[in-house]
Amino acid sequence: MAKEHPENATDNAEEAKNPAGKAKARAKGANERPIGLFDSGVGGLTVAHALHSILPSEQLIYFGDTVHLPYGDKSRETIIQYSLGITDFLLEQNCKVILIACNSASSNAFEEVRAHVGNRAVVMNVIDPVVEQVCDGQGDACRDSIGIIGTKATIDSGTYQDKIKLKAPGAQVSVLATPLFVPMIEEGFVFDDISNAIIRSYLSRNELEGIDSLILACTHYPIIRNQISRYLNFEVNVLDTARIVALSVQKFLSEQGLLASRRAGGDLFFISDHTPYFEVIANMFFNEKIELQKKNIWG
Repeated sequence: MAKEHPENATDNAEEAKNPAGKAKARAKGANERPIGLFDSGVGGLTVAHALHSILPSEQLIYFGDTVHLPYGDKSRETIIQYSLGITDFLLEQNCKVILIACNSASSNAFEEVRAHVGNRAVVMNVIDPVVEQVCDGQGDACRDSIGIIGTKATIDSGTYQDKIKLKAPGAQVSVLATPLFVPMIEEGFVFDDISNAIIRSYLSRNELEGIDSLILACTHYPIIRNQISRYLNFEVNVLDTARIVALSVQKFLSEQGLLASRRAGGDLFFISDHTPYFEVIANMFFNEKIELQKKNIWG
């Protein structure tokens, strides 16, 4: 169970007044500390791979909570509980950044994680960078039709919809929960007839008709991004959400003087339980053998 830190409320209030100052205060001696990120399973590896490519000097510590996957069908309270538990583990690893590389957790637990962490690390999510990219400063002038697909937890939270409407009130937003995608990917059904049939079943629905852009609001989904683009005849801008998030992390670290000058160690990959296809998909992403460490932090 995650520990409570009520004193962090004061820290967060000060950070809201002066976020840059707070980040610079953290920066002293923090450059070589690792970036921690977590997801319920393999999905966050899409972000880890993008970070690895864009920020090769940074050490990554990844935690896949395979005991509890998927998060998308869990209650908000349960997602918060799991997120705080993993956050404590990553804080023990002395991470300078904790990136919630899971849309279900980002949409349901971000504020709770940030309050819990306080000034011990920077907490980032995978939603805000994507919203910034898709709205692209258009504001009231935006008349795009934006589609969003994700887990039930992410879609039901309304986080993407609310944030897009706040930044681009003129945008038309269509959403569709696609809950079978995560178990499909976790079980290794990608680039085959089964995955193509499931993709076709979801994307042929009326909810996504006429969209200009599509947000893959689950970090698992970039694994099947090419299949989705192909089904849409490459006529829809299917955002490369993992790369967008990685570039946002790079920009933040650069602005705050937190970029590592050298790798402090090799990347570490932890999972709370072994699953048949995790290692296969991990190795596919990184084009090298990934050593997975089983770490059941739940006791």
